[in-house]
Amino acid sequence: MAVWIQAQQLQGDALHQMQSLYGQHFPIEVRHYLSHWIESQLWDSIDLENPQEEFKAKRLLDSLIQELQKKAEHQVGEDGFLLKIKLGHYASQLKITYDRCPLELVRCIKHILYTEQRLVREATNSISPVGGMMDSMSQKYQQINQAFEELRAMTQDTDNDLRKLQHNQEYFIIQYQESLRIQAQLTSLANLPPAERQLREPSLQNKRATVEAWLTREANTLQKYRLDLAEKHQKTLQMLRKQQTIILDDELIQWKRRQQLAGNGGPPEGGLDILQSWCEKLAEMIWQNRQQIRRAEHLRQQLPIPGPIEELLTDLNSTITDIISALVTSTFIIEKQPPQVLKTQTKFAATVRLLVGGRLNVHMNPPQVKATIIIGTPCILNNNCVMEYHQTTGTLSAHFRNMSLKRIKRSDRRGAESVTEEKFTILFESQFSVGGNELVFQVKTLSLPVVVIVHGSQDNNATATVLWDNAFAEPGRVPFLVPDKVLWPQLCEAINMKYKAEVQSNRGLSEENLVFLAQKAFTSSSINPEDYRNMTISWSQFNRESLPGRNFTFWQWFDGVMELTKKHLKPHWNDGAILGFVNKQQAQDMLMSKPNGTFLLRFSDSEIGGITIAWVAENPNKRMVWNLMPYTSKDFSIRSLADRISDLNHLLFLYPDRPKDEVFSKYYTPPLCMCLAVIPLFTTPNPDPSSVSTPFMDQASPAMAVGLAHSMYTPIDPTLDPEGEFDLDDTMDVARHVEELLRRPMENQWSGQQS
Repeated sequence: MAVWIQAQQLQGDALHQMQSLYGQHFPIEVRHYLSHWIESQLWDSIDLENPQEEFKAKRLLDSLIQELQKKAEHQVGEDGFLLKIKLGHYASQLKITYDRCPLELVRCIKHILYTEQRLVREATNSISPVGGMMDSMSQKYQQINQAFEELRAMTQDTDNDLRKLQHNQEYFIIQYQESLRIQAQLTSLANLPPAERQLREPSLQNKRATVEAWLTREANTLQKYRLDLAEKHQKTLQMLRKQQTIILDDELIQWKRRQQLAGNGGPPEGGLDILQSWCEKLAEMIWQNRQQIRRAEHLRQQLPIPGPIEELLTDLNSTITDIISALVTSTFIIEKQPPQVLKTQTKFAATVRLLVGGRLNVHMNPPQVKATIIIGTPCILNNNCVMEYHQTTGTLSAHFRNMSLKRIKRSDRRGAESVTEEKFTILFESQFSVGGNELVFQVKTLSLPVVVIVHGSQDNNATATVLWDNAFAEPGRVPFLVPDKVLWPQLCEAINMKYKAEVQSNRGLSEENLVFLAQKAFTSSSINPEDYRNMTISWSQFNRESLPGRNFTFWQWFDGVMELTKKHLKPHWNDGAILGFVNKQQAQDMLMSKPNGTFLLRFSDSEIGGITIAWVAENPNKRMVWNLMPYTSKDFSIRSLADRISDLNHLLFLYPDRPKDEVFSKYYTPPLCMCLAVIPLFTTPNPDPSSVSTPFMDQASPAMAVGLAHSMYTPIDPTLDPEGEFDLDDTMDVARHVEELLRRPMENQWSGQQS
C-alpha cells in the first residue's frame, strides 16, 4: 500500500506529527496530488553531500514542477478552477524556493518520506493483533514519549508554582513596605505632643503587630514554597537525567554501533530524525527548568530569607548545567563518517551534526568545526567548515566535502604489525555559546578508526583491520583496542555481513559455506558445524599468517572471492549457479555420481580471486573429474563467465541436473554483436585469392570458433598442472587468440588489410 494512503489513516499525535512536516516549504496539497509520482522517484540515489549531484536534483525539481502544472491543467469545474490556481501557485513557489538549491528539495522530501514511513510503521505495530502487544521497539518509543509527557506536566507544574511563589513574594514585599511605613509613623510620633501621641500610638502599634505577625507567618510560608519548589525541581532533574541517559547512553550509542556495523556492510544505521526530536525535547525541557531555577534564584536574591534554600538552589543550578552540558557535548556527532581506509593525496568527505543546534539557536551565530587527525602533526587540507542550518529539516551540520590527507606521520611499530594495522582517528571539534553567552561549550567527537594507505595495493589488508575493529569493538574501550581472538561464529557473522553488502546480494553464506571457510581457516577436515562453534580465531590467523602452502592469508583469499563475485559473478551468485565454497575433493565426490558433462563452479584454492570449472567426463580408461585453470577478473574483463561456459561444448548440465542454457543463456552475448567483432580476426591480412585460401572459420561466431577449436585440439590425454587442474592453454589456442584480438581497437584490426 502506498505510504501516503496509510499516512492519511494516522490518528492523534501521529497525525499531528505528520501534518507538521508540511508548510510553505512543501505544501501538503503537493504531497496529496502527486503522491504516486513522489513515491516512485529515486530520492535515496542522490548523495546530498556531493555537489555534483545538484544536476540530478535540479532535474527532479523541474519534473516535480511539470507534474504540478500538468495536474493543474487537468482540473475542470468550479472547484477545479480554484485548485488549478492553487497548484499553479505552488509550482511557482517551489521553483522560487528551490531553483538555486535543488538539493534542499531532495533533503526535504527524503525527510518527509522517512518520517511518514516511521509514523506508519509505529502505528501499524501498535495495532498488531499479536496478543495485542507492540514490538519491543514501539514499546520503547512509547515509554520514551510517555516520559516526555510526564516531564512536560512536571515542568508546567513547577512553572505554575513559581508564578504563585512570585505573586506571594510580591504581596509579601508590599506588606513589608507597609510595616516600614507604620514603623516610620511610630517614629514620627515622638515629635508630636504627648496627648496626641497617646491617642494615635496604640492603633499604630496594633497595626504594626498585626502586619509583623502576618509577615512572620508569610515568611515561613514563602520558605516552605521555596523548599517545595526546589524538591519538585530535584525530582524533575532526576527524571530528566534518567530520560537523557536512556536517549544518549542507550539509543544514541546503539545508533553509533549500527553506524559502525554499517561500515562492515550491516544495515543502514537509520535516520537521526527521531533521535534529534528526542534530543531537542530534552534541550527544551532542560532549558525551561534551568530558566525556572534561575528565576527562583532571582526571587531569593530579591527577598533573602534565612534557611537551606540558598544551598539547594546552588546544587540545582550546578546539576542542570551538568545535564545540559552532557546533552550538548554528546549530541555533537558524526552523521557521515570519513572513509575508514584513507589514501593520502585523495579527497574525502565527512559530515558532523549537532542534534540540539536548532533548538538552542546555535545557528544564530554559526560555529566553525575543525578536523584534525590524531598523529601529533596537523596534515589534513580543507579541514575547517562552518555549520549550516537547514530550515526545512531543522538540522545544524557541517559538510566537509574536499578534505585530503597530505601526509602521514606513523608511530614506531613493534613485532609483526604492518602499516595497514595501524589505526588513527579524525578529531572534529568546535566551540559555541548559548543563552547570550551564558554557557560556552567546547565539543569534540572522534571518527571511527581509519587506516591510512599510500597505495591501492594496501587496501585489502587495511580493510581487514577496519572490519575486525568494527565487528569486535567493545563499548567504552580505550581507542582503539580490540580483542586479539574472537569466537568463530562471531567472525562468521561479520564476514557474512560484509559479503552480502559487497556483492549486493540477499544470498549470504550458508552453513555449508561457513564450514568450508572453517576448514580453510583451521586446516581442518571436519564437516560438522558444531565442531567449530566454540573455536576461537585470532587476528594472526585471520590476516597475518599465510594459509598452509600458500602465500596469502585467509582474509586475502576471502576478499579476492568477494571482489571477483562483486565485479563479474553477482547475477550468477544470486541465481544460485555458483556453489563457490567447495574444495576439489568435495567437487569430485559430488560430480562422480552425475552424468557426463555435469559441471559446477567453485572458487580456486590456489589463486586469489579465481574461480574454477570442475566437470565430469569419460576418459578412455575411466570417468574423471577435471578442473580448469582458474579464471580471474582479467579473464572476465575479456569474456564473461556465461559466454565462456557457452563456448565449452562439453559442459552440459550445471550441478545437479540443470541444462546449462536454461541457467546461463539469458547472460550470453547476442551472436550478432559477437560476429561483428570477430569476423576480421580470421581474415588473412593482404589476402591474395590466387595463392591463399580463406580459413574455414572466416564467418564463424566466436562461440562456434571456440567450440571448434576445442574439438580440434583437445588431446586424448589432458595434461594436469601440479595442483591437478586441467590446463587448457595448449588446447584452446584459437580461443585465447580470439580473446586477445577482441581487446584491440577495431581500426587496428582492419588497418593491415587496408595498407
